Amino acid sequence: MRRRDFISLLVGATVTWPLAARAQQEAMPVIGFLHGTSPEARRAEVAAFHRGLRESSYVEGRDVAVEYRWAEGRYDRLPALAADLVDRQVSVIVAFGTAAALVAKATTTIPIVFLVGGDPIALGLVVSLSRPGGNVTGVTPLNDDLGPKLLELLHELVPNATIVGYLVNPKNATSDALSRQIRVAERTIGQRVHILHASSEHDFEPAFATLDQIRAGGLCVQGDTFFNGRREQLVALAARHSIPTAYAFRDYAAAGGLMSYGTNLWDAYREVGVYASRILKGEKPADLPVQQSVKVELVVNLKTARALGLTFPLSLLGRADDVIE
Repeated sequence: MRRRDFISLLVGATVTWPLAARAQQEAMPVIGFLHGTSPEARRAEVAAFHRGLRESSYVEGRDVAVEYRWAEGRYDRLPALAADLVDRQVSVIVAFGTAAALVAKATTTIPIVFLVGGDPIALGLVVSLSRPGGNVTGVTPLNDDLGPKLLELLHELVPNATIVGYLVNPKNATSDALSRQIRVAERTIGQRVHILHASSEHDFEPAFATLDQIRAGGLCVQGDTFFNGRREQLVALAARHSIPTAYAFRDYAAAGGLMSYGTNLWDAYREVGVYASRILKGEKPADLPVQQSVKVELVVNLKTARALGLTFPLSLLGRADDVIE
């Protein structure tokens, strides 16, 4: 081969390979990741989401790209963040939390996989759990339906408390339904329940001050995306005010909270990753039934109980799925 021909071949290769690599990169599917909180608060859950992707051989950076959009607890930012993902024409949007799912549903052209704690039919996200229809499907832990059960468990622990509080985020679309459930449970367990509202960090201190004023003997916290992103702060406030508190997710108990009862969120995030992968492979959201995470777990923190001067009854300890010493 003549030197000039060799140089031409070499130059051609250096041009062709970058073009091929760029074309491959452009062809890589993109997942739009929409969340109401911050990445720092959801590292374990994001890892679980990626485990779901890997079950179908999708690895970020190799087989799929992920565009992350975090509202940092400000739900008013979600519409703009969702619109940006739509403008970028991502392959599928995964929306975590009721507020994120509702704003994502504004698009009818991009497949959406949600994770919401309320009833997706009542929220208007799907027409049926078995046949969602349209471009939306997802996973629901139905944690809001466990609100009354959380009150019952707290009542077992502090049966002599005449009044307890329930912290609710009024900006959560499921809060009205939860409040109605709480009122029914209130009559059943015979404890007065004072519903407290908080939709920003500035509302936390006044809410706990109210608990002190009414001499509440306990507190339940709604399983809300915004609250979940502030779990360390809520656990610290409960400790400072010495109030026995029951939460919806094990993350709170692991962070020092007294007790939690609800769905394993890590598994729910993994299921969202699995569904996103199936859609990337060609399945339609309309044909994928909404997955219901029905397995719940009770976690108790004995160290926190001792600090509060409480003893878990054996009936409660015997039902615990995990006991933190």
